[in-house]
Amino acid sequence: MINLSSSWQEGLEGVTVGLLCVENIPNLPDHPALKSARENLEEELRKRYGEYDRQSLRDLPVFSAYGSFYRQFRKTYHIQLQLETIVFKGKSIHSPSALVGAMFMAELKTGLLTAAHDLATLTLPLTADIALGNESYLRLDGTNQVLKSGDLYIRDGLGVLSSVIYGPDQRTRIQPDTSRAVYTTYGPPGISREQVLEELEILEGYLRLFTPQLSRKVLEVI
Repeated sequence: MINLSSSWQEGLEGVTVGLLCVENIPNLPDHPALKSARENLEEELRKRYGEYDRQSLRDLPVFSAYGSFYRQFRKTYHIQLQLETIVFKGKSIHSPSALVGAMFMAELKTGLLTAAHDLATLTLPLTADIALGNESYLRLDGTNQVLKSGDLYIRDGLGVLSSVIYGPDQRTRIQPDTSRAVYTTYGPPGISREQVLEELEILEGYLRLFTPQLSRKVLEVI
């Protein structure tokens, strides 16, 4: 379902991308089992990281790996910032819908960057590529974004789906009536294939909390 461009294959070492495709998953606003897991995760994260300060949190291998990539573009890794608000400020995990909320939970549990898309909107196959700096797309908030040269992104037959630095697109976003979803995880140098696989398996576990009849169509890491 996902291929690597020649530029990716020739120009990148130690970069991993993973994909999970699931079907038969109605997108609920929320679910009691997911809500309970979300609250348990918040408590788990505060216990795990409560004795850290911001710098020591950023020095952890996962956040250091993403941070190194983001610093090339003068950006800070946003999953790390979200974790800081939960651990240090007592904020709750935002859950706009069950399909997106489960993804946020998996990201925070593992620290790995993931994007979600409605399978019905995709023109397959997908391709992971390195931006030249002339690619553009509508971000989730509807603003037009030109990719930075060197950013990592995934596209389908119609255009960009997401990039590491700027996030997912508007065209393929998860909708209230989504019933088939594709999740993609980016692993920069320092993130192993096993970590990417774990992220997607944890995500699937959260999805099964409210949709036990879920059907997994694809799980791959390359």
